[in-house]
Amino acid sequence: MSSPSSQQPASAIKAPTTSGYHRLRIDYYRSLGSPTGWALSSRDFVVGGRQWRISYYPNGNRPENAEFISVFLCLDSSSPKPAMLQVTITFDDEAKKQSQLRKAPVITIAPGACWGYHRFVKRDDLARSKRIRPDGFFTIRCDVSLIDHFTAQEDEPVFVSVPPSELRRDLGGLLDTGSGGDVVFQVGGEAFTAHRCLLAARSPVLAAALYGPMMEGGGLQGGVAIKIDDMDPLVFKALLRYAYTDSLPPQMQQGELEEEGRAMAQHLLAAADRYGMERLRLLCEAQLCKHIEVASVASILILADQHGCSGLKNACFEFLKSPGKFAAAMATQEYDYLKTNHCALADEVVKVLASQL
Repeated sequence: MSSPSSQQPASAIKAPTTSGYHRLRIDYYRSLGSPTGWALSSRDFVVGGRQWRISYYPNGNRPENAEFISVFLCLDSSSPKPAMLQVTITFDDEAKKQSQLRKAPVITIAPGACWGYHRFVKRDDLARSKRIRPDGFFTIRCDVSLIDHFTAQEDEPVFVSVPPSELRRDLGGLLDTGSGGDVVFQVGGEAFTAHRCLLAARSPVLAAALYGPMMEGGGLQGGVAIKIDDMDPLVFKALLRYAYTDSLPPQMQQGELEEEGRAMAQHLLAAADRYGMERLRLLCEAQLCKHIEVASVASILILADQHGCSGLKNACFEFLKSPGKFAAAMATQEYDYLKTNHCALADEVVKVLASQL
């Protein structure tokens, strides 16, 4: 009788890979002045020890492609040998980049050669899309997975298949059901049941509030509610969801945020700062750095100044340095409010911009 654990010999061909990506932000309307066949190049970037760059042809690389944008990934001529790789070039707001990259065909690029799309997108289609921001920019992303070599290895039998972590799902379910909750927050007429120990682990401010002398002395009961003023229930709900699952609200998970997502990022940043949730504050700050516009730059500057967001503040200054942006921003009601109610900040803006002249 044969042993049930006996295995037939097997092997697998495997290829170690090195992956990376590069984002290229393009001033769409200004780049249109380049003639057909002229390329604009990204900075060099390194993946797998080799130098790469993206070549962008705003009016096509050839006359027959003049109505299109052409985009190519190029291997630097100094590379010692050809590179075997998988590559995708997409708009930055497209999802599932890694899964797309795994399905991409394996290609070989010689030193000094390029691979890409002669007709990446028709310019008229791009102009009608929502991918071009109000400031005239859009972003493409190139993902590269460099294959070092193929090797045949003995294939190890798999006796147990381990699923991915379910922690986020389980904690999210705990928040949704409120099972075992020992504190209730009243926010704008809505009630949110939560768990003291988890919130205390995520927020030092909530830890002090939920386990401080007043709470411990009175013995917090399940029916006791904590009222939170001056916060929108949707923002508090997003704050709780992040505390339990480390995830941002759906409107902030897009590559290019709509107006609702930008507003949520501003409110959630203030809430994260209020409760000492530093990583969430930085996530919101990083999102807003990518979505500064003439109409919003004054309000974002105020927000950054109030909550100590130096990176976001510098991003606003950088935005205002662009030709015509400062004059356009000064014509908005939001900038009038900044000058009237935040005089020191308005003076700082003028000094920073004057120092660049």
